[in-house]
Amino acid sequence: MRIPYALLVISLVSAGATAQEYVVPKTEWGVPNFHGVWKHATIMPFERPVELGEKRAYTEEEALVLEGAVQQKFEEANEPLSPDRAPPEVGEALPSLGNYDLFWREDAKFIPTIDGEFRTSAITDPANGRMPERVAGFSARMAARGGRGRNSDGPEGRGLGERCLLNGNFGSPVMRPSIYNSLLMFNQSPGYISITTEMAHDTRIVKIADEHNPAAAVQRKWMGSSIGRWEGNTLVVETKHYNNWQTLYGVPTENLTIIETFRRDSNNKMIYGFTVDDSTVFTEQFSGEYALSRIEENIYEYACHEGNYGMTGILGGARRLESLGLEP
Repeated sequence: MRIPYALLVISLVSAGATAQEYVVPKTEWGVPNFHGVWKHATIMPFERPVELGEKRAYTEEEALVLEGAVQQKFEEANEPLSPDRAPPEVGEALPSLGNYDLFWREDAKFIPTIDGEFRTSAITDPANGRMPERVAGFSARMAARGGRGRNSDGPEGRGLGERCLLNGNFGSPVMRPSIYNSLLMFNQSPGYISITTEMAHDTRIVKIADEHNPAAAVQRKWMGSSIGRWEGNTLVVETKHYNNWQTLYGVPTENLTIIETFRRDSNNKMIYGFTVDDSTVFTEQFSGEYALSRIEENIYEYACHEGNYGMTGILGGARRLESLGLEP
């Protein structure tokens, strides 16, 4: 059921009014307590639509219109289909919601506020809310590098998600929301914090330390090497030394450093910030924020490879095309 927008605004305003009075709960060893399950969902895009220029936030009225349009889209898509409908035409495009119906999807329908703003994009710096230009010669370098996860010669040629190794769109680098399985579970112990994603059940372990283990630069993990430190009530995490197969929106991450911040804004809200730095890819750094919502739910097993007929179908289809003398 949709929460009446007026009540939502009152709730957000009330939360903002008490934000300065909020006392961050602490663990037994005296650091901010992030333990629990947090939902990472928003209709706010990672990059700002070009037509919005440097418009950082919507007004409440604009946010209402945007949220209403998204909800209307889902209500229309959830209407029952007629059993007497004509079959789709060959080559007909999928519905606007894609090939997952609403039974599977858990898309957000609201824009959570960050510091009282209905943000137009997660990225806030640079001012246009978009990823910076690539450095000179980057396209040529990528062409020479060759595609990864783009061929069907064998399972190793497919993407990490298809191989059930990692869902980089949600876990790291830069944790971004998904259309479903959008929960994050934080567990803490003295000296460590783990972040487990519901999607693909990946777990990143953040060690509270001053320096990365030198071995991390040689034996590179899928989610990189993460070390953290406390700056007041904010956890600051530096992650680098990503596995060479990891990517961020299709660009390589072997020279990438991500600085993340985590701070509790209220009992039910955490602000997750990120700064992306890679001078071999981007002409400048870029930064942004997401709002996470604490929920009283559990994360259950994500079993990606059980009944994974997709992989055998993809490879079997490629072999069939080859037998016909066609390119897979």
